[in-house]
Formats: sequence, structure tokens, C-alpha cells
Amino acid sequence: MGFAVQRPGVPDFQGYVAGPERKQAFFEYLLPLVEQRNQEILQTRRRLQSWNRNRHAIGGWDERRIKVLAQRYRVDAFDIHSDADWQTLLRRVDVVPPSLALVQAANESAWGTSRFAQQGYNFFGQWCFEAGCGLVPSSRDAGKRHEVAVYDSPRGSVESYIRNLNTHAAYRPLRELRAQLRAADKAVTGAKLAAGLERYSERGSEYISELRAMIRHNELSQYDL
Repeated sequence: MGFAVQRPGVPDFQGYVAGPERKQAFFEYLLPLVEQRNQEILQTRRRLQSWNRNRHAIGGWDERRIKVLAQRYRVDAFDIHSDADWQTLLRRVDVVPPSLALVQAANESAWGTSRFAQQGYNFFGQWCFEAGCGLVPSSRDAGKRHEVAVYDSPRGSVESYIRNLNTHAAYRPLRELRAQLRAADKAVTGAKLAAGLERYSERGSEYISELRAMIRHNELSQYDL
């Protein structure tokens, strides 16, 4: 007879007074997860930059590792001799500013109180499209088939969100803007990259303005790398 493994719960953010107390609890809970994932991505990025600078020294084993990374970041048929492929890969293997991740999580999960955050570790409103893949929204329109994705852990939600911004065609403007800031040796901030999220929400530019206002109001730029 098997035993079900109990999933650790998300903090009951509704137990905190709405306002500064709940916000602080939410940010303190999620920020370490975002920063940890960003550090892992930075390490991978630096390794790729080193390989790119020394392509002549890439051996068979390292070439396989690079191609596995390229597949993970959806750069198909990666050619280690192609400047364009390297540019595409390095545009994708990069961090998401913590300020942006935090305000999107707050916005999409109602400061961690939503059913999807509490039951499915989904803090970013990400969808899936196979029956039974997640939680069915109670307000889903007739004829729609999407569900809200369920993750094994809060970390899984953070990883999926960052991978989504780094690979999905809808967020190519964000990646290009980030690369331009890098090339100009300017700070990569959430307020700046928010401009590339036009397609994250049906609210478009209004959604971007709201994210930027949340970053300013909560003084979150201090967390950006």
C-alpha cells in the first residue's frame, strides 16, 4: 500500500494584514527563489561566454553540453561556428530582474493568496493546454480549454516563469531590449524590461504601466542586479 507524499504548503498570506505586512512576507518568501535561479543562470551564461570566446578550444564533450543547453533554450540546430546562433543563445541565457519577477508574481497571484498559488505553486499565471494538466479557472470562458499550470514546488514556478520569458516568441522584445542594455553597459532593470511584456497580459500597455508603478511604489529596483 502506497502513501501519498504531502506537498509543503505555501504560507497563508491572507493571515497577514493586507498592505506592508503582507507585502513584506510575500517578498521575503519569493525573493530568495528568484535570486537563486538568477545566480544559476549567470553561472551558465559566464560559461557560455567563455566557450564563445574560445571556440577553437571546444572539445567534443563540451560541444555536446553546449548543444544540450541550446535545446533547453529552444535554439534549434545550434552551430558552434555560427555567430548568429551564439547571439541568440546568449540573449536567452540571461537573468530576469528580481523587481520584475516580484511584481509579476504579486500581480498574477494576488500577493500569493490566489487558489493557483496556494494549491498549484503557480505565482505567475502560466497556462497549460492539456486536459488535467493543471487547475481549471472558475471564470474560464465557454469554449476555452486552457488550465492554470500546477508545479511541484514554488521553485518550479519561478524556473518555468524565467524560462518562459527567455524562450517564448512573445517575449522576444524583452530579450532584445535586455541585450541592448547589456551592449550599452547599462543596468538591466525590471522597470526597463517591462516594456517587453506587451503580450503577457491582454491589458497590454496598461499592464506594463501597472508593473512599473508597483516597482516604484514598493522600491523594488534595489534588488536588481
